[in-house]
Amino acid sequence: MISLLSKLLISNREKKDDPAVRRAYGVLCGTVGILLNLLLFAAKLLAGLLSGSIAMTADAVNNLSDAGSSVITLIGFRLAGQKPDPDHPFGHGRIEYLSGLAVAMIILLMGFELLKSSIGKIANPEPIVFHPLALLILAGSIAVKFYMFFYNRAVGKQIDSAAMRATGTDSLSDAVATFVVLLSVLIAHATNLQLDGYFGVLVSLFIFYAGFNAAKETISPLLGQAPDPELVERITDLVLSDDAVVGIHDLVIHDYGPGRMMVSLHAEVLADQDLSAIHDAIDNIERTLCETLRCEATIHMDPIVTDDAFTNDLRAKISLLVADLDQGFTLHDFRVVSGPTHTNVIFDLVVPYTCKESEAEIKAQLEAAVQRLDPTCFAVIKIDRSYL
Repeated sequence: MISLLSKLLISNREKKDDPAVRRAYGVLCGTVGILLNLLLFAAKLLAGLLSGSIAMTADAVNNLSDAGSSVITLIGFRLAGQKPDPDHPFGHGRIEYLSGLAVAMIILLMGFELLKSSIGKIANPEPIVFHPLALLILAGSIAVKFYMFFYNRAVGKQIDSAAMRATGTDSLSDAVATFVVLLSVLIAHATNLQLDGYFGVLVSLFIFYAGFNAAKETISPLLGQAPDPELVERITDLVLSDDAVVGIHDLVIHDYGPGRMMVSLHAEVLADQDLSAIHDAIDNIERTLCETLRCEATIHMDPIVTDDAFTNDLRAKISLLVADLDQGFTLHDFRVVSGPTHTNVIFDLVVPYTCKESEAEIKAQLEAAVQRLDPTCFAVIKIDRSYL
């Protein structure tokens, strides 16, 4: 159904990274989700009244909350698609992450409410009335929820939407919850064991787990997670595809929501090349990044010397010292400034966050190692951290 509706209602639907297309998919899936969840709420409420099952009634209320979640997702896509303004020059894309977080919070709240109701049912059990219509409603609900899980997950993957993936996770948890409710009714009918409350507790724990995972997926980009390694590799390949660039470092990727990405990096170029020609090449690379990845790109040029034997030899020796200190360390922006009494060796050292030593300790060890290598050389070190 989603595939058919998208063909009818969404133009240029193959351009999944287009903000307008993403917004259209979000609105479509959100609207369908609202309608299906309201239908399931009414059907399950009827089933709960017919059977007297607290777990079944709670499952119906859960579907009503899912309709609210779909409303939040729909509103989130609408707001995230707003154009940048003076107060928000980077756009409103992160609202989509906030809507996904709101959906996760609703999932957790419903899990808590179901847990309370189920514990009450354990303390005061009541018989469940076996009703064929209630069983048919539950079986149909499971099928519908699995369908919602698959289309939300598929669309979420296509348009890279954390909010859609959170909604898909919610649908999967609902399908499992409803299956458990159905199982409790069948067991009660076959054995006369009143396990409604116990199964309700199991359902609530599963809902808690699903809500936690959904929250984790949406909180991470809000806090500023490391970029996707595939994206980093793609940027690196695009930049190095130009012969003017011999290396890159200090790559930083800022994510302001889908379709709002800022990329900055340092491109190493040969120091003896024509400045105007290099500048033109860098402009072309920035334009390629913008058009290919739908981002804003800023590249800083770092001229490096490659034809000086003394500099090359010193760089190679100090690179070995750095590797001996820690295999995770790397250096860049290597320069040599010679004077009448001593030589300054200037470079940036990239230290991973896993390193336990302080920056002062790292500098002291490396400065001493350079002195042992050549007493006339003094290391001038700037500590960098990788954002990848």
